[in-house]
Amino acid sequence: MLTRCARLLTGLKWFLGVWMTVVVIAAFFYAPAARNLGQMSRIIYFHIPAAWVTVLAFLVCTVYSAKYLRSRRAEDDAAASFSAELGLLFCVIATVSGSIFAKAIWGSYWNWDPRETSIFILLLIYGAYFALRSSVDDPARRGSLAAVYGILAFVTVPLLVFVAPRIPAVQSLHPDGPILVADGGLDMDARMMTVFISSLAGFTGLFVWVFSLRMRAWHLVQRLAHRQED
Repeated sequence: MLTRCARLLTGLKWFLGVWMTVVVIAAFFYAPAARNLGQMSRIIYFHIPAAWVTVLAFLVCTVYSAKYLRSRRAEDDAAASFSAELGLLFCVIATVSGSIFAKAIWGSYWNWDPRETSIFILLLIYGAYFALRSSVDDPARRGSLAAVYGILAFVTVPLLVFVAPRIPAVQSLHPDGPILVADGGLDMDARMMTVFISSLAGFTGLFVWVFSLRMRAWHLVQRLAHRQED
C-alpha cells in the first residue's frame, strides 16, 4: 500500500512538472498577446495565478488557525504557519511580476497604484504574523496568538485584493480593457483562456505539493525528536 502511494505521489510530481513546463511554453509561443499590452500581457499567466495562490494560502492558514484554537494540536499550528509562508512567498512573486509589468508599461517599477499599495499593505500584515511568531518562545502561547492573528489578518485579504483597488472613486493605472472588463470578468480569446486556466491549475497544484512537502518534513522532524526522547 505504501509503495503504491509513493509511486502515485512520484507520478503526480512528474505530471505537475510536465504540466508547468507546457504552461510556460504555451504562455510564450501558443497564446497570442493581448490587444493593447503587446508581449508584456504574457505576464498575466504568472502574475494573476500567483495572486490567486496568495489568497488561497492565506485562506488555508485561516482554516488551520481556527482548527488549532479548537484542537490545540501542534500539527495544525505548523500547517497554519507553513501555508502563511507560502502565501507570503507567492505574494512577493505577484508583487515582483507586477513591478516588472509596471516598469515596462508605466516607466517605473513602483507607482503607488491602488493595487500596488494594497498588496504592499498585505505584505506588511503577514510579515507581522511571522514577527509575532518569532517573538513568543512558548509554543502553546505562540500558537494561540498566531492563530488569532491569522484569522483576523485574513479579514483584510478580500478587502485589499478585491474591494479597495476597485473603488470607483480611486483611479488606477492597472489595465482593465484588454484582459479585464469593467465588471471584473475576463476578456480573452480561447487560446489565452486555455493557457490562463491551465496556469491557475498548475500554480494551485504547486502550492498543494510544496505545502505537503513542508508537512511531511515537519512530521519527520517530530518523529526524530520523539525517538531521541525515547
